[in-house]
Amino acid sequence: MLQNVTITPARRSLEFGIYRDGDNNLDAIQESTLSQALQTSARDSRIEFTVEDTTALRQPFDRAAGDKVGRLHTDEYTISDGDVGSLRSQKAADMSDEANLARFVARTLDNAQASGAKQTWIDLVDHGGGDGGGLETGDGSVMSMPDIAKAISDGLAMHAAAHPDDARRSIDGVVANQCLMDTMGFADALSRTGVRYLAASPETMLGPGVPSGVAHAIASHENDPKAMATNVVNDVMRTKYDAGDFGGFGPAAAFDVLDLDPAKMRPAESSIKRLNDDVGAEAGANGVRGIVREDANAIQGMVRFPGASKDMPWRADRPAIAFYDTLAGDGRLDARLRNDAGAAAHAVADLVLAHRESDEFAPFGGADYSDAAGPTIHLPTTRYQIDPWASAGVVETKNAFYKDVDKASMTGVLA
Repeated sequence: MLQNVTITPARRSLEFGIYRDGDNNLDAIQESTLSQALQTSARDSRIEFTVEDTTALRQPFDRAAGDKVGRLHTDEYTISDGDVGSLRSQKAADMSDEANLARFVARTLDNAQASGAKQTWIDLVDHGGGDGGGLETGDGSVMSMPDIAKAISDGLAMHAAAHPDDARRSIDGVVANQCLMDTMGFADALSRTGVRYLAASPETMLGPGVPSGVAHAIASHENDPKAMATNVVNDVMRTKYDAGDFGGFGPAAAFDVLDLDPAKMRPAESSIKRLNDDVGAEAGANGVRGIVREDANAIQGMVRFPGASKDMPWRADRPAIAFYDTLAGDGRLDARLRNDAGAAAHAVADLVLAHRESDEFAPFGGADYSDAAGPTIHLPTTRYQIDPWASAGVVETKNAFYKDVDKASMTGVLA
């Protein structure tokens, strides 16, 4: 005799939010992050994607690259088991608005609770500018780094208020599918919101960027952060996008996954603060100012490609570990400064769960990134580089990290 059997869907391991800001020249090329999500969900039922996509293209997954149709609009939907669900189209959202991002964070957390997901990550897809911010709007402005962090905090609070029984749920990780977002400042801001992991590149990225398949690596290693990080980085660095007659190209010359555990962030920040303070105090003695400037200028800033102009502000963003190691090995500095720098290098390196870099990245003219292991730090060596876009409201120094580690002391010596 046949019995009625109720089939209960498998509970998810991961809710992966994709927040794609396609209101600019990246709309068509970064659309493939959504088709990648569809493919990933079809082969891994543990993953549900929560999507907010502002685009001028067709409805999800019925798009031709570069085919602009109609007006800019925003699609909201989920992707699971190879299908698109709960599709809702509306007028274009302001993706660089803190309140809009907060609502997306809350919706992703709501979906995570409903799906029984053990982890919740979000992927921010657009242009990025390091400590200057990201999620660029059509007029060229960006959401500041503190506002991105605030949006995550506000989204957490919204979810907790609506679902007090699930108030302890957090955003476990952030994928920055944007240029230059692997910075100490961004890591600090996210850590303060309770985010545990940051997956990002210290350098400019080539669209489409981070493949959405990294969600599979995250879901497959939920109890092994080191293995998760290694697989995420490998997925990014092994990815090749088709460039026709020009062959394939990778999305990044360097990529990291950072552990933002406060128990690691606090030593990194205290050691950097100690170095900054001591450099500032000794700047006038024994040629320290000139030596530190020389060492900083010996470390090539980021944005390393043939078309990079001299006024690009991110040239002031230098690999933190490489800079601190250079100071630590400079015998012209006294033992205290060398020890300070060595401690800072060690503490920053302790944040890096996994990284890979290229010593000859062909798409960028064979530029060398062999020192780009770990996050960057804003180290302006001219007055112009301190906040070159301040007049447009884009700054790299108005954040908690810059203040708390007394970066003005180091800046005053270098610039």
